[in-house]
Amino acid sequence: MKDILILPLLPLAVALFACVVSAEPTPSPKPETGIEGVITISPTHGGPIREGEDSSRPLPDTAFVVRQGDAEVASFTTDTQGRFQVALPPGDYQVLARDQKHKFGGWGPFPVKVEAGKMTKKDIDCDSGMR
Repeated sequence: MKDILILPLLPLAVALFACVVSAEPTPSPKPETGIEGVITISPTHGGPIREGEDSSRPLPDTAFVVRQGDAEVASFTTDTQGRFQVALPPGDYQVLARDQKHKFGGWGPFPVKVEAGKMTKKDIDCDSGMR
């Protein structure tokens, strides 16, 4: 008797399982225009940089804004490796750290020109202010 009740439901269960197994997450489309790159900070410590020492390091988890003229048009936060990507239409922009109050060195503005049809590669090195 149990077999009689389960058999009609078997095709439905197989169809549902096939839908779940074949469902793949859709990757986010890469923006067509904008800015992408890595933000670093240097020098990494005061005093002379010795041979073999890194003079800069990625700047992780730091908030930046993108301005066009006096208007803020976008913002982003660097990832753990200092990488970022922000979609923007073609134009001239400036990138700077969101918090400028407590920065001793140079944290922007950094000029960037975004061209139509491509992501503009812009690696930025912020000045730590250490000497």
